[in-house]
Amino acid sequence: MTASDDVQAAIPGLIIGFVLALLLTLALTPVVRRYARRLGVVDRPEARRVNTRIVARGGGIAIGFAFIAVSLLMLAFNAISGTHFVDEPASVGARQVAALLIGAAAALAIGFLDDKYQLRARWQFLGQFAVAGVAVVLGVVVTTINDPLSPEGIFRIPAAIVGVTTLLWIVGMVNSLNFIDGLDGLSSGIALIAALTLGVISLGVGTGDPEPYVALFCFILAGALAGFLRWNFHPAQIFSGTSGIMCVGYSLAVLSILGAGKIAVALLVLGVPIMDTFWITVRRIASGRSPFAADRGHIHHRLLDLGLSHRSTVLVIYGVCVLLAVMSLVLSTTSQMYAFLGLIVLFGLALFAIERLGGGAGAVQESLDADSYAADRENSDDTTAPDAAGPAADSSGGSAPTPPPADQAEVRLEPAVAAHDRAPRP
Repeated sequence: MTASDDVQAAIPGLIIGFVLALLLTLALTPVVRRYARRLGVVDRPEARRVNTRIVARGGGIAIGFAFIAVSLLMLAFNAISGTHFVDEPASVGARQVAALLIGAAAALAIGFLDDKYQLRARWQFLGQFAVAGVAVVLGVVVTTINDPLSPEGIFRIPAAIVGVTTLLWIVGMVNSLNFIDGLDGLSSGIALIAALTLGVISLGVGTGDPEPYVALFCFILAGALAGFLRWNFHPAQIFSGTSGIMCVGYSLAVLSILGAGKIAVALLVLGVPIMDTFWITVRRIASGRSPFAADRGHIHHRLLDLGLSHRSTVLVIYGVCVLLAVMSLVLSTTSQMYAFLGLIVLFGLALFAIERLGGGAGAVQESLDADSYAADRENSDDTTAPDAAGPAADSSGGSAPTPPPADQAEVRLEPAVAAHDRAPRP
């Protein structure tokens, strides 16, 4: 069959995979939410968060389970049914698929430990590097990157450091999503756009080199994220948590490695979280603070401080990501890298302009003061919001009222609004 015939044969399977993952996540997420609350896996309000009520964490369990289960189901159907709607390419074999799915499961498990026990940063990093090591051991490595200054258009990474390069790419991808995960539906929506774009690129759009086998995993991941977004968009009923960030970040990183030219695509499509991570790290180091010190200087915080609503801020960032996705489809791989380099400069200028307009001028240095939510708690029954975590300290350092039994607990859903949206402006 020709390349176009391969793509046409694969499309029904890609649609089925997407829909199955969407429906499974859609049905599974409320179940995960209920058990997360019973186990006390919840997010409590604090000054740099925008949720003013207790929200369940660990939604990544639904995403990861749907992604892995539907992937295995579709692979089995592809092999057993005899239809072979996607053929296994020479560059992506059983080891690479194992790296993707086993690594995603490991990332899910390690992330859930943080959702449950709030691990220290050093243990999270250790877990991230351990999961990234799964990909390297099973042969998923970055061997080349696009280089617009090279006559060949690529830079071949020395064999001695391909492992280190791959570890840094995967861990960097995970943390880019983690840093941008500050508003309802933001990181999951960005990841959905990225997964769809990688899937379309894998069908040969813009490259002429179709890889339907890789596209299958991309569309299944996109379906799982779409189903979760129904429960995660503002006002969120559950957060993906570290389990979701690690699983999705790892999966996107590995999918971007499988096949030619996709790292440049991932850099461009995920330009917003990557650039946000880059510039906020630079700013924190320049001010003499740890790059992991918590503050409210992220791009979404600054847009909120400009007066945008929660949903508007998320939709604006979605729009930028969609624009970057379209650029990745129409530009050559060399031009994609030029566009990414230009994005670094433009993003920095945009942050400067936003701050000059008043978005983030005070937020950047805002301390994590729990009292910033005091007014919300005084006017909300979330002060005694029930969860299964047992007695916990409130913002004043006292003991919160003992919650009712978990099986009777339910949180009243109301829009989560940033505290500074109601506070008088200086």
